[in-house]
Amino acid sequence: MKTGQHDLLYLILSLLILVGGCKSADPEPEQEIQLTPTIEVRPEELLDSLQDERDQMVDNQISGRGIKDQVLLEAMRTVPRHKFVPAEYLSMAYNDHPLPIGYGQTISQPYIVALMTEALQLEAGDRVLEIGTGSGYQAAVLAEMDIEVYTIEIIPELAREAEDRLETLGYSAIEVLNADGYYGWKDQAPFDAVIVTAAPDHLPQPLIQQLADGGRMIIPIGPIGAVQTLWLFEFTAGDIKTTNLGLVTFVPFTGER
Repeated sequence: MKTGQHDLLYLILSLLILVGGCKSADPEPEQEIQLTPTIEVRPEELLDSLQDERDQMVDNQISGRGIKDQVLLEAMRTVPRHKFVPAEYLSMAYNDHPLPIGYGQTISQPYIVALMTEALQLEAGDRVLEIGTGSGYQAAVLAEMDIEVYTIEIIPELAREAEDRLETLGYSAIEVLNADGYYGWKDQAPFDAVIVTAAPDHLPQPLIQQLADGGRMIIPIGPIGAVQTLWLFEFTAGDIKTTNLGLVTFVPFTGER
């Protein structure tokens, strides 16, 4: 899309957000963190895959709530989520809530990861920009779906840790950048989809400009310290389709904007 069209789309999207857009069935908001273990992890299990726990997570929390994308479900059965959480929360890695990962950030509830990923309607080979690498879990799930992943993390320590973790687990094709995600990754644009895993109080225009025609963006938007609305935007030939996916609670977007 041309620059003038982007500016017009941005104005229209801002108005749509204010009036509420188009709603679909609301999912449950991300739950408050309840640090109560539901699985017992013994020392000898630390080197195991915890495949049973992963299968239960997918069956009960994800496919049991209506997620149908079989490639996504298989990816979430495969990625060892317990490798993406701090050691003190290992026994809660497959619980139905987000977990702290340090620096005021979290790894999202498994259902929310699945909901956001499925909504983008991805196909193998798509180029996806993720804003908010965190622990790297969402990026790993995308990579397991044969997606070309570019991910940005503003906190240097998290970016470094995530890159090392992904490399160790065999996801070396994922590109990790330590930068302010508000401005996207212009050198690698355009992207087929953008997934934002932290909540700004408005829609970042640079991310719109880096989408290919027919691109999709999923992003939580709302005031800092409040519940946000999860939005799906689809851009095709100058047209915009907006879908309200319900209420969520994400950590706030950080950076210059």
